[in-house]
Amino acid sequence: MSVKIQISQKTRTKIEEICKSFNNEPGELINVLHKTQDYLGYLPAEAQEVIGQELKIPTAKVYGVVSFYSFFTMIPKGRFPVSICMGTACYVRGAERILDELKHQLELNVGETSADGLFSLASLRCVGACGLAPVVLVGDKVYGRLAPDDVKNMVDEYKDMRGAV
Repeated sequence: MSVKIQISQKTRTKIEEICKSFNNEPGELINVLHKTQDYLGYLPAEAQEVIGQELKIPTAKVYGVVSFYSFFTMIPKGRFPVSICMGTACYVRGAERILDELKHQLELNVGETSADGLFSLASLRCVGACGLAPVVLVGDKVYGRLAPDDVKNMVDEYKDMRGAV
């Protein structure tokens, strides 16, 4: 299901500034997308349209790049993005059981964001912390050597921060 959002004039101006900071060069598309996603947290179709207009390239090309690279997302991430490593070391050491428990505790599937905007769930190929397998990232914080029994306490830690800034 695709929901059409309206971006504010402030957001549109910021995207235009980002494009301008790269001299509106079509060859800088990936850099523009990175910077825009850093600002918005994701890349909605409306932002992609503005980028296409500013760089004078078809929106379809912008969308093609966004949909090709797994780093880019068109779905808003939660305030606390939860990512589980499914690389070989993590997988062998039980990442699948950790993922099942994350799905249960967060009531989300991979690729989803909670209705309250607090959590999103993603899986990654490798985070480069194989010695700590299995590994979960919440934002930039690394949780290593997790067991399924550890997941509830980890999730509750963030649920307790619901009202905190």
